[in-house]
Amino acid sequence: MIEFLALAAAAVGVGWLVRRRHRQRVAAGSPDGIPCMARHPAGAGRWRMGRVFPGPGGARWVPRRGEPVPLPGGRATGVRVPSVKEGISINPGSRIVACTYGTVEDDAGGEGGEGGEGGAGGGSIEIAVMPLDLRELLAAVPPPEADTPSP
Repeated sequence: MIEFLALAAAAVGVGWLVRRRHRQRVAAGSPDGIPCMARHPAGAGRWRMGRVFPGPGGARWVPRRGEPVPLPGGRATGVRVPSVKEGISINPGSRIVACTYGTVEDDAGGEGGEGGEGGAGGGSIEIAVMPLDLRELLAAVPPPEADTPSP
């Protein structure tokens, strides 16, 4: 009988500690940006943790370690679920958004005028987010159809 009382006291203590930690996180507020994992360039390399920060000059991906990757003129080219192999390194319930982006000069109408296709600074990136964050990411990196107004 004493064991049950000790177990109940331990459960109450753990519940109190967990609730206290949750209240501290809520009081601190949520951090900026969209939490994600990204693979740059798309289809190569390894998945790295970071955040996508939307902004007026275009979105940028800031990895936990390393240099930020600006995504000027970034466009989502597709959304898919991770493969079994990718599900080992990222959350299998996440969604992967394939994106292309150009250089800042391409967006400003500089050399070539082709807008990021084959540009020296352009590239591709795959960003994995949880389904609840997908809408926010697609607002930061919209699909190409969002650019053309419908008649």
